[in-house]
Amino acid sequence: MTKLIAIAALTIGATILGTNTVNAQNTTATTTVNITLNDVISIDPGSTAIGNTVDFTYATAADYNSDQTVTKANSLKVTSTKNFNVKVKAGGANFLNGINTIPVNVLTIKAAAASGTMGGTKNTVVLSATDQNLVTNAPLGSALTLNLDYTIPAAKSSSADILGKPAGTYTQTVTYTATAL
Repeated sequence: MTKLIAIAALTIGATILGTNTVNAQNTTATTTVNITLNDVISIDPGSTAIGNTVDFTYATAADYNSDQTVTKANSLKVTSTKNFNVKVKAGGANFLNGINTIPVNVLTIKAAAASGTMGGTKNTVVLSATDQNLVTNAPLGSALTLNLDYTIPAAKSSSADILGKPAGTYTQTVTYTATAL
């Protein structure tokens, strides 16, 4: 009889506990999210200095006796995760037309009056075959633009640097380099 009472008590207890017990369930989940950063500096597509030309034409006496400036909007578009400098240099000492030459120092490059969104210290550069700072300590940013003025001053176009040269198109490359600080 004691056995029957014990079995009955256990059965009743199991039934009561079994119907009132809540099964354990997960109510939260945790996920790890990683963000991996790499330093980047880039002269971005959309920069008019990529594959574009700057053309000066000397067709009249007035052209030779006046400053000529060509402004190029969005000449450079730079994305950088750090402050940076922009340097400029010519691909050689002279503009070339066959064996005929004009020294590259006839050309001045500087930030245009409406210079774009790129900060930093802007310098006026008389072009040479040596790297020169066009912009120093520009703050980091994304798609920062720089509009440039390319100028041949009258003092150069009305001098022996250009006067007396054979007619034709004289060409030289200009290279811009952005470097993180």
